[in-house]
Amino acid sequence: QVQLVESGGGLVQAGESLTLSCESSGNTFTIGDMGWYRQAPGQSRELVAINRAEGTTQYADSVQGRFSISRDKAKNTLYLQMNDLKPEDTAVYYCNAIVGVLELEYWGQGTQVTVSS
Repeated sequence: QVQLVESGGGLVQAGESLTLSCESSGNTFTIGDMGWYRQAPGQSRELVAINRAEGTTQYADSVQGRFSISRDKAKNTLYLQMNDLKPEDTAVYYCNAIVGVLELEYWGQGTQVTVSS
């Protein structure tokens, strides 16, 4: 079992920055890939960025060059540094972890990010 808790969301103006954190607990040694997803009102959940167990990263085209995902394994924490935020980045952001040999998916409860124009 793994628990994920996001924090760091809030209300910012366009062009500003935010850093999201996702703290994991439980059997953290079983966590493989981790990622950030987001869901805007009336839209489906979409991938924002992935941090793979071997250290590689992948970003959605819409955030490439503005967002940066990183992981501090000593602190069991995943981060998402978001720069030059745009109103279209407004969404609930969710942390995701792939766990164990069965590759079960775990999700956090989400944190709201609102960007005003």
